[in-house]
Amino acid sequence: MMLADIGRYLPDDILTKVDRATMHCGLEAREPLLDADLAALAFTLPAAMRIRGGERKWILRRVLERRVPRALFERPKTGFSVPILRWLRGPLRPWAEDMLDPSRLSREGHLDAVAVRRLWSKTLAGRRGGDAAEIWCVLMFEAWLDGQRPR
Repeated sequence: MMLADIGRYLPDDILTKVDRATMHCGLEAREPLLDADLAALAFTLPAAMRIRGGERKWILRRVLERRVPRALFERPKTGFSVPILRWLRGPLRPWAEDMLDPSRLSREGHLDAVAVRRLWSKTLAGRRGGDAAEIWCVLMFEAWLDGQRPR
């Protein structure tokens, strides 16, 4: 799993998001736990030093508690997600409305126009972005179809 994280999850997801977010604000970011020597050491540690009694990152927590107040590292994770819902309600709304036009969807015949419209309405009305990922998939499919059409 550590190899999968280093090979795919970090570069294709987490680090990409951090890079974009920091560049947007003109910030320079460093990921100290990705130091090559530290990462190499982590791969040599036995599982018992990484997970003990169900506590993950056991050795890292022991090192941190020497220098950092527990309240800063013993707390729930917070996500780092893309604000799709805000984009769809804001600057991308005209584009999305065009892509999700019922007559367009019916003409193409790939998706149920009524179901897509219901999902779009639910997405716009919702307080949380739960449906935004689903409608985003529909929009990406439609954008892909649009790119496949002869010009």
